[in-house]
Amino acid sequence: MLDKFINLDQQLLIYLNNLGTPTLDTFFLIITQWWYLIPVFGYVFYLMIKKIGWKNFGLVVLVMALLILFTDQSTNLVKKSVERLRPCNEPGVKEFLRSIITRQSFSFFSGHASNSMATTLFIYLLLRNYYTKYLFLLFLFPLLFAYSRVYLGLHYPLDILVGYAFGACTGFVFYKLYQFLNNKYFPAANHL
Repeated sequence: MLDKFINLDQQLLIYLNNLGTPTLDTFFLIITQWWYLIPVFGYVFYLMIKKIGWKNFGLVVLVMALLILFTDQSTNLVKKSVERLRPCNEPGVKEFLRSIITRQSFSFFSGHASNSMATTLFIYLLLRNYYTKYLFLLFLFPLLFAYSRVYLGLHYPLDILVGYAFGACTGFVFYKLYQFLNNKYFPAANHL
């Protein structure tokens, strides 16, 4: 049963990866690097400061730093425990991929997916009462960011889905931590 599931995961990866074209390669190489998205992050932080203020923003930055640290280290711990080869290194899979880049680290589960989903959900929960019309567009970030990993042959779809699930749980828990700290230390400035 497990072998059949792994085979389906591999076949889905090969299918999705081979949808790529040389024209899109540069786009996905850029998308997979988070620092190209700094202007987007800057704009979201501006919107956040505008609605919650500087004191709360300082707490947001602190909690987000802890969120990213926790998510990243948890992902690395699981990767080193599971030791699933990346598709670009997996015999029997790599021959069928359009591998644009390779990495030697392990695959399960995706740090890109978990970190991007955790931060996006955290920000969404913070801002959902202020920007209701277009806020859902934030979720394009983890979608494109994580899909770039499949496109480049660095992760299996299951790596992405588990990363999303872990990231969503982590983002929610750290949002609750933020609410607790905000209510405890900034009750007069509490807008959430």
